[in-house]
Amino acid sequence: MAKEFSRTQRVAQQLQKELAVILQREIKDPRIGMATISSVEVSRDMGYAKVYVTFLTIGEQTPEDSLEALREMAPYIRSLLGKQIRLRVTPELNFIFDQSLTEGMRISNLVSKVVRDDEARRVDDPKDEGEDN
Repeated sequence: MAKEFSRTQRVAQQLQKELAVILQREIKDPRIGMATISSVEVSRDMGYAKVYVTFLTIGEQTPEDSLEALREMAPYIRSLLGKQIRLRVTPELNFIFDQSLTEGMRISNLVSKVVRDDEARRVDDPKDEGEDN
């Protein structure tokens, strides 16, 4: 009987849940703003974790500043995480800005624009109106 999820995937899911709670309740740094943990990848030896985050920036905040603040707080966040999750070794956290959301929005906007342009061409093209297929 094959396992549905590997241990690293289960640990990654649990880390994602716990990190989301920690960022929401424990971290009060105004540089971070509102952060969302989009995914977590854990190394096979459970020693390292890549934490992909996105930010809702307000005013003059930038994702780069928020990411830098998270990287500075990584040891503290790791200690909070170690108190919440019982693992032999709490993984070292590496925060990475997740571009997939912004890239997905950009692609969606491009597709919408192409569809609108295509519709506009159909309305403007007189040869399609006279044909009976």
